[in-house]
Amino acid sequence: MDSAAPPQLAAIRNRISAAHKLFGAPPEQVELIAVSKTFGIEAIEPLLGAGQRLFGENRVQEAQGKWPDLKARYPDTQLHLIGPLQTNKVRDAVELFDVIQTLDRDKLAGALAKEMERCERRLPCFVQVNIGLEPQKAGIEPAETAAFVERCRDVHGLEIIGLMCIPPADQPPGPYFAHLAGLAKAASVDKLSMGMSADFETAIAMGATHVRIGSALFGSRPPLTP
Repeated sequence: MDSAAPPQLAAIRNRISAAHKLFGAPPEQVELIAVSKTFGIEAIEPLLGAGQRLFGENRVQEAQGKWPDLKARYPDTQLHLIGPLQTNKVRDAVELFDVIQTLDRDKLAGALAKEMERCERRLPCFVQVNIGLEPQKAGIEPAETAAFVERCRDVHGLEIIGLMCIPPADQPPGPYFAHLAGLAKAASVDKLSMGMSADFETAIAMGATHVRIGSALFGSRPPLTP
C-alpha cells in the first residue's frame, strides 16, 4: 500500500489538479515527472512509497548508479531521460530508460533506432525543440520541427509521441509554451512536456501533458561533483 505523500508532493499534486481544472486544459490528465537528478535513493524513495511513478533524470551515468535497484523494487516506475543524450550513451540509455525526451538530431535518431532494434525494446520519444532559438541550448529549431518528426517516423521508424521544450529563463514562458503547442499540432503529436517548478501552471494553461518538477519537490540541489 502507498504511504502518505510527503508534503511537497501532495502540494504539487494539488496545484497541478487545481490548474488543470481552472484552465480546462485539453489533455485528460497532466502527468507529473519528478526530476530526481543529483538526488540519491534516500530522497527518491519516499516519493515512490507515496505512489509517484514518473521520474526524470538528466545524465545516463548518474541514473545508472541509483535506478536499476529502485526499478527492481518498483517495477512499474517509468524513467524519462530529460537531459542531453550523446550517441556513445545510447545503448545504456535504451537499456535503463523508458522514455527519451531529448531527441534533437538525425544522428541521434539513427543511433536510437539501431539500438532499439538490436535489443528489441521500443521506447517512445519526445522531440526537443529549441523554442527560444538560444545558442547554448539543444533542440531542433521550431521551423524544422514537423519535418524532423516526419523523418524520425518514416526514415528511422521511431515512435514520436510529443514535443519538449525549455523556454528562455529571462522571458515570460507563456508565448513559448503556446508556440510549442502549435508546433505539436502541426507535427501531429499529442503530448507536450513543458513547464518546471517556476512555471508549470502556465504550461498547464497552454496544454501541457507532462510537467517536469524538481526543486519544488526535492528542495535545493546538492552541488554537482566534478
